[in-house]
Amino acid sequence: MEYSVKSGSPEKQRSGCVVIGVFRNRRLSTAAKAVDQASDGYITAVLRRGDFSGDKGETLLLLEVPNVLCDRVLLVGCGKERDFDEQAFQKVVAAAVQALDRSGATDASSYLTELAVRHHGADWKVRQHIVVAESTLYRFDQLKSKKDEPRRPLKRMVLNLGSRRELPAGERAVREGMAIASGMRLTRDLANLPGNICKPEYLAEQARLLARTYDPLDVEILDEKQMEELGMGALLAVARGSTNPPRLIVMRYSGGSSDEAPQVLVGKGITFDTGGISLKPGEAMDEMKFDMSGAASVFGVIRACCELQLPMNVIGVIAAAENMPDGNASRPGDIVTTMSGQTVEILNTDAEGRLVLCDALTYVERFEPATVIDIATLTGACIIALGHVASGLLANHAPLANDLIHAGRTSFDRVWELPLWDDYQEQLDSNFADMANIGGRPAGTITAACFLSRFAKKYRWAHLDIAGTAWKSGKEKGATGRPVPLLMQYLLDRLEERQRSGK
Repeated sequence: MEYSVKSGSPEKQRSGCVVIGVFRNRRLSTAAKAVDQASDGYITAVLRRGDFSGDKGETLLLLEVPNVLCDRVLLVGCGKERDFDEQAFQKVVAAAVQALDRSGATDASSYLTELAVRHHGADWKVRQHIVVAESTLYRFDQLKSKKDEPRRPLKRMVLNLGSRRELPAGERAVREGMAIASGMRLTRDLANLPGNICKPEYLAEQARLLARTYDPLDVEILDEKQMEELGMGALLAVARGSTNPPRLIVMRYSGGSSDEAPQVLVGKGITFDTGGISLKPGEAMDEMKFDMSGAASVFGVIRACCELQLPMNVIGVIAAAENMPDGNASRPGDIVTTMSGQTVEILNTDAEGRLVLCDALTYVERFEPATVIDIATLTGACIIALGHVASGLLANHAPLANDLIHAGRTSFDRVWELPLWDDYQEQLDSNFADMANIGGRPAGTITAACFLSRFAKKYRWAHLDIAGTAWKSGKEKGATGRPVPLLMQYLLDRLEERQRSGK
């Protein structure tokens, strides 16, 4: 969909639909007041009749409103004005877009971006509006023989700002919002694909396709032989039981100077996870196609960087493999040597994500990175700890953790930091190798990060456990596109930080 920003009165908009907010207790937003005044109290009369209460997410489509130039007016309930926060804004925008999609309007002017959200300016509201709208309209129907086409799809949306002074920041926010939404769409598309299509080599081909599309992007694909030469015994051990060979995918986005240290993102790319010999229960195993969501999010961020032409260097590394149980698969008790030279006793083959990531974390030392962030659907324990609201965060560098927490708050793609204390490391002790790949049931998310930390000592590193946030189950089953908004906000913050410092 096309987006633009504008500053103008709602009653004067020649549009298929004007979207205005109404709070509980008949409290009209600024735009609603303007439409109400122009229409001689039409909105107030609707509220007095009890046709609309203003509950959060409630919508009412009005036709032929007197003295306004638009075809329709959509009222959107915003709840209590004093409680209108980031979550309410997202819910209101999603409800509005759903109603517009049903209405038949092909274009709309939204005045929801004029609503006050504490601590956030117009640029934030524009960007969030676009990201939420695109997420709401997203459909994954590529593999359906019959697709549900909207009667008249929404094609254009104007986001209105209260002042012309806000337009330059609003236009920048449109570009950022559309790039982030595009990255999230790619992330969701890849994660939603079934394991019989999205194999390690398929991900490699998608990386090549991105490189053919965007000039600043170079791609290198490492195959089994090259990984063997590098000594990636842990990654290769995970892939041994599958007929689909692993791939290490390196995507280099060069938007900055040649001497600039890159921001490195490492994604877990287990394209399907049966658990290996430590076989998972059959129930909901289909959702293990989402076990490459970390890798998918790296793809999404790289695409967003390319579309924004971000003036910085970003490297995405994907450790792609399939975890299957056959006669050649790794067994519990096997000991493997990682690329770092450290040995690992595999006590559970279903703790495979950390095995592919540890070799990738060693590999990225060669880039002399500014920071390294790995993203992985790593532990069910993270879902128990944080549910499906926040991603888990652990880091070996407090300022990096703080930067990610701040980016999460700004993007409303939030994280919660867990401790990475040395006290937990002893749970990984092994009688037969340098470490075990699991540390028992207590503090499972933390001990998984402790394992990874042993391979990330030469740079500033953070780990994002997205097991609870990467996808939804049940009726709304599907990938969410997180944490692309968080990671893009983190990168945008680094650019702003650089500009403030004059570097």
